[in-house]
Amino acid sequence: MENDKIIVVFGGSFNPPLNSHFSLAEQIVSEYENVEKIIFVPVNQKYQKKGLLENKYRYEMLKCVCDKNDKFEVSDIELRNERQLYTIETLEEIQKMYPNKTIWFTTGSDNLRELNTWEKADELVKKFKVLVLERDEDCLEDIINNDSFLKENEKSFIKVKNNVRSGLSSSFVREKIKEGKSIRYFTPDEVYSYIKVNNLFK
Repeated sequence: MENDKIIVVFGGSFNPPLNSHFSLAEQIVSEYENVEKIIFVPVNQKYQKKGLLENKYRYEMLKCVCDKNDKFEVSDIELRNERQLYTIETLEEIQKMYPNKTIWFTTGSDNLRELNTWEKADELVKKFKVLVLERDEDCLEDIINNDSFLKENEKSFIKVKNNVRSGLSSSFVREKIKEGKSIRYFTPDEVYSYIKVNNLFK
């Protein structure tokens, strides 16, 4: 690998992107000096999630923030596919784009318990490192020790203590918009302005 340079794939619905998403990404860059960039990968609108905005809005909200940080990038790799890609498919495509780099991907500790049900889970954890964001009261060690699949692949997981405790969720922010309340300071200024100009989440 090229000086062990790392590309971190940060997937999510980003509906809308919050300050906490970018703060977490900045924390990862700060803690791991070999991380070259964070690639935000919004899910396709075909993903069955209630109230999910069209692809272009979520992509553009991310882009207006990522364009101002040379460590951040947004990819439309899942948006331009006719179906929702499996995580391993997305990561393999990104690996092709960066053949000499190490690829990590992020997931919350709350999702880790279901990792063994993901498509080609065995292959996934052998090919790629999993950067686990510890949520709330979760203890990563306990989650791994209580799951045979996770325990067997323990070396694939890297714990990031989530120091960003905003207590906010995208669904909370969407609800505030519907109520006509201000969301300033919940999202980056660029996202706040974009939502207002495009009259989103009404």
